Order: sequence, then C-alpha cells, then structure tokens
Amino acid sequence: MMTVNEVSKLTGVSIRTLQYYDKIGLLKPTKYTESGYRLYDDIALEKLQQILLFREFEFSLKEIKEIISKKDFDKNKALEQQITLLTLKKERLENLISFARGIQFIGVKAMNFSAFDTSKIDEYTKRAKEQWGNSQEYFEFQQKSKNQTKEKQNEIIQNFMQIFVEFGALKNMLPDSANVQNQVQKLQDYISENFYKCSDEILSNLGQMYAGNSEFTINIDNAGGVGTATFVSKAICIYCGK
Repeated sequence: MMTVNEVSKLTGVSIRTLQYYDKIGLLKPTKYTESGYRLYDDIALEKLQQILLFREFEFSLKEIKEIISKKDFDKNKALEQQITLLTLKKERLENLISFARGIQFIGVKAMNFSAFDTSKIDEYTKRAKEQWGNSQEYFEFQQKSKNQTKEKQNEIIQNFMQIFVEFGALKNMLPDSANVQNQVQKLQDYISENFYKCSDEILSNLGQMYAGNSEFTINIDNAGGVGTATFVSKAICIYCGK
C-alpha cells in the first residue's frame, strides 16, 4: 500500500488532485486508515495510469469516469490507442525541435510551417473520441457542429480564442477581481452556447487542462501572451470555488 503522499511523488499528480479524484468518485483509495489517511494498492495505481492517459485524449474527468467504469472497457485497446497518440505527439515535438534549431542557425527566413501541423494528432484524437466519447456533452457538441460550415466553425474558434486575447489584457489584475471573473463567466457562456452545456464542474476540468502544459496551454499563451493559460486557470479555480 502507498500513502497519498507517496503516490503523488511517484506519479507527479498533486495530493490535492488525488483528493479531488476521490471526492468525485473517479479514483477511490483502496482503503482508509483509522486516522482517515488514503492508501492505494497496485490496482488503484493502474487505474490512475488509465486516467492520466485518457487526459492525453483531452477527455473531461466526467467522461473518463464513465469510460473506465464500463464493464466492457477494453484496457488493452485503450492503451494501444494511447501509445499511438503519444507517438504522434512525440514525432511532432521532434519536428518542432528540428524546426527551432533550423531557425537558430539560419534565421527566421525559412518559412516552413509543416512542423506546426497537428492534423494527424487531431484526426486520431477525433477518432478516439468518437469511439470512447459517448457522453452527453460530446453528443451535444456533435449535434451543434454537424450542420456548421467550415467557415462557421472557423468563426466560432476565432471568437473563442479572442476571449483568451481579452484574458491576456487582464493579466495585470488579480484573478478574483470582478472584471476577470466576468470574463470567466463570458468564457463559460460561450462554451455553453457554441459547444456544449458548460457546468462549473466541466469548466473546472477545462481550467486544469488549460494550465497543464498541453496544446491548450500553447494556444492560449499564443493568443493572450505568455502566462495567460495559468492566469485563466487560476481565475476559473476561483470562479468554481475550488
């Protein structure tokens, strides 16, 4: 058995996150000590590994809970898909490193944007979500987007990213200030209107992903400036009372 502190050190998942996973029923400890301390066995650690890998598919915690709780959940198949996705991400990172080194040596005149192409990753993630993602939110997103033109979808995404541009302009304020919290409300309302109903729980999960050094973080910081993703994550955390 491992304590929550030991699991945190082993996996890099914060104690607070593990406590939250317990609270929402996503990852229950194997047992509690008489003093109330959480203890985890190898089975629990395997489940945590599955959760972390599904986060790479950018599923919400609610979706992950539904997926791994199914009786017919195929762990081997999921792992195989996750390995493929991680391999694609590794290839993209290697391309970006080569591209950056090229700029370092020959300057920015080499206008080659192929290293930034995420189409393979996006397509594979989309296929995985279609297979695993049968949540109400994903179904609602499909219904809203199925009749949209490419131009309309681009417009929705551009307006979505504009919200983070506005967040970037507010970074000199405290994340709990009225203006910043109103901007969080604007973000939540926009997601509900254009993608799926964004509850406080879903928004909280998104906030964690925004600051998780993922594609979300890169895109948000590109829109609003370095540090915007972390700032938005803190503001969402306050908004949701986490």
